[in-house]
Amino acid sequence: MTVSPGRPPVSSSNNRGGGPADHAVAMDRMYRFTRHVYDLTRAYYLLGRDRLLDKVTTSPATATLEVGCGTARNLIRLARRREPGALFGLDASHEMLETAAGSIARSGADGAGHSPIVLRQGLAEQLDARRMFGREEPFDTIYFSYCLSMVPTWPGAIEAALDNLKPGGEMLIVDFWDQQDLPRWFAAGLKKWLAIFHVHYRPEVHEALVALGRSGRADVTFESVARRYAYIATVRKN
Repeated sequence: MTVSPGRPPVSSSNNRGGGPADHAVAMDRMYRFTRHVYDLTRAYYLLGRDRLLDKVTTSPATATLEVGCGTARNLIRLARRREPGALFGLDASHEMLETAAGSIARSGADGAGHSPIVLRQGLAEQLDARRMFGREEPFDTIYFSYCLSMVPTWPGAIEAALDNLKPGGEMLIVDFWDQQDLPRWFAAGLKKWLAIFHVHYRPEVHEALVALGRSGRADVTFESVARRYAYIATVRKN
């Protein structure tokens, strides 16, 4: 198995007010303790993750990256496929990657018959397949599972993902939607509850993906999860 949480490539910038290093530190602070119960608590409201994974095409020749891999829950599921291909995970939090490495080891996903999972620490907007993972070829699939809406510099994350995708490759995103098809009282209560966990719907992310599809740079489609509780976006690079 090649699991290396490592240390930077995080920028050494000490800019006040949300520089790259600040974001990495914030993620470590957020998950220092909650990472131990993350999978237990998130299972109840991160709907659509397995549906997204079903859309990931793998074969011995494919390379798949999860941005914001967290505890590696999703990567471990992919690793158990008969033909998982090469699997990679990127996360801003050193703390989360320590948990991910332990989860991979306990799962047996690094054993005989399973694909090794390569983990690296870094920020989504700084994604670079060659520098971070030593890859000369771009990825076939890059996916974000309830991650993109939490990235302060999400436009850069989208651009970096596109830059590191093969032509015809797919970026898959599952994230919160506007809950318009749910009862108002339920949607209002849900949003307040989700805010406790620092997660919420960001319409500007959805709008940017719509604009990306209109630009002709990619074909973008959306599907609803649980009455617009969440959406899954499929972005195929042209």
